[in-house]
Amino acid sequence: MVVRTGGRILVDHLIAYGAKVSYCVPGESFLGALDAFYDSAEQISLIACRHEGGAANMAEAYGKLTGEPGICFVTRGPGATNASIGLHTARQDSTPMVLFIGHVSREQIGREAFQEIDYRRMFGEVAKHVEQIDDTKRIPEVVARAFAIATSGRKGPVVVVLPEDVLTECVDVADVPRPARVSAAPTSQAIDQLLADLSAAERPLMVVGGSGWNDEARVQAQRFAEAYGLPVVAGFRCQDRFDNAHPLYVGELGTSVTPDLKARVSQADFLLVVGDRLGEMTTAGYTIIASPVPTQKLVHVHAGAEELGRVHHADLAINADVAAFFDVLSAAPVVEHNDWAEWAEAGRAEFEKGRVARAFGTELELGAVMEQLSALADDDAIFTNGAGNYTAWLQRHYLFRQYPTQIAPLSGAMGYGVPAAIAAKSLFPDRQVFCFAGDGCFMMTSQEIATAMHYGLNPIFIVFDNGIYGTIRMHQEREYPERVVATELTNPDFAAYARSFGARGITVNKTEEFTPALQQALASDVPTVLHLVIQPDVVSVRARLSEIRAASLAKATA
Repeated sequence: MVVRTGGRILVDHLIAYGAKVSYCVPGESFLGALDAFYDSAEQISLIACRHEGGAANMAEAYGKLTGEPGICFVTRGPGATNASIGLHTARQDSTPMVLFIGHVSREQIGREAFQEIDYRRMFGEVAKHVEQIDDTKRIPEVVARAFAIATSGRKGPVVVVLPEDVLTECVDVADVPRPARVSAAPTSQAIDQLLADLSAAERPLMVVGGSGWNDEARVQAQRFAEAYGLPVVAGFRCQDRFDNAHPLYVGELGTSVTPDLKARVSQADFLLVVGDRLGEMTTAGYTIIASPVPTQKLVHVHAGAEELGRVHHADLAINADVAAFFDVLSAAPVVEHNDWAEWAEAGRAEFEKGRVARAFGTELELGAVMEQLSALADDDAIFTNGAGNYTAWLQRHYLFRQYPTQIAPLSGAMGYGVPAAIAAKSLFPDRQVFCFAGDGCFMMTSQEIATAMHYGLNPIFIVFDNGIYGTIRMHQEREYPERVVATELTNPDFAAYARSFGARGITVNKTEEFTPALQQALASDVPTVLHLVIQPDVVSVRARLSEIRAASLAKATA
């Protein structure tokens, strides 16, 4: 043991536990930790962001991309509240993350000192665990516990509160090795029951989603599906859990689900759900997979025991990590089963039909844009996005082939795509990284382009500019036609805005302009904003805004 500051002890443990990058907005409340990062620059990168929401989203994206806890440091009060959006996304998306919050000195706690907040009360319902370190010698213990909680069971975010004098106090304390990961695995009896129920099914589907995946689990899931001829559906924004070009892949549930797929899930008599919580978006508001008792026989596999039976009653509940589940399942011999070839082929045909883009007769056809993008994107290209109708073009018309390549918020948080793309580039500088963002979504975190410039990162931001909050406007016209309020936007010239940072900015007004613009972006060593100017009437992949309004007015007068 050697005498070290609390900040040094903390950073030493992050390095020992394998953290490669930490994201932050610097604050005076954790100067002791910042000083320790100075001496460890070759072992762990510290990326300073322009807003704590951006830093927290970057850490959350790191967790999605690596399966390891994303690390974020923010200061007390305003810093912590700004970071709460990333914390909430990590919770809803089951992403491992540790948020370190600088705090007032121990002697000031409880006095409502400058920017003081009780974080146990503030984040108690958002984080998996919140802990404040009041004894410097317990830093190793608490950091070890934070990593263990963030990566165990249903993965999620942990908050560790750091009084500023804890980080500057010098103590001698032994390091604590990183706790071994605890992995729940299925029993042989559960696997036998699963295969027996599956073999008797007439219209089965496997639903894949949630966290805890790796590329080997994706490959094993594919082999299992192939062995049984089992059609596969992806949960909301989890398309990269199965090769979308595979003939057994039949589509994605969520905001972009086709009517055909909704009907197919409702008609299924057996569902094997692996990793997905079966939340509101995946289940279309708990309709196509009813709660609490589904009409389909349900086998639910999830790493969090508390999630099994919480919303849906499963005929067979299996508490297991995704990777461990497929490890055991892949070793089981294939049993005799019904022939589902016709059922699977019909599902795939419906999927292919749903991928045919509607032509809206506009100068910039987004369906054609997606075809051009698909032709130039690598199989391991990473796509990020926030929330909005524009995401449907990616979810409906792009084929995800590998894992991890789809980095998007199940929480539905706007502004996620920009910082997530920057985090992806900080981890995988040699891979293509594309961010999809609506004009409203982009402006929430676009200041992080400065972060990308500062660290020499060059993701490509594709901005869909229709001058409105498109999703809300669509709902507004559907529920309150012609009563438009608060959904129209005044936007900058996004290409010029990008250039003001020293980045590249290109405006795209016509379909034929997209490929040359994308080729320039791919060749650029700086971030590029592709500013797609689209008509507000093209509000979704399926319908015009004017058509939605007309249908609503007709219904009201009928």
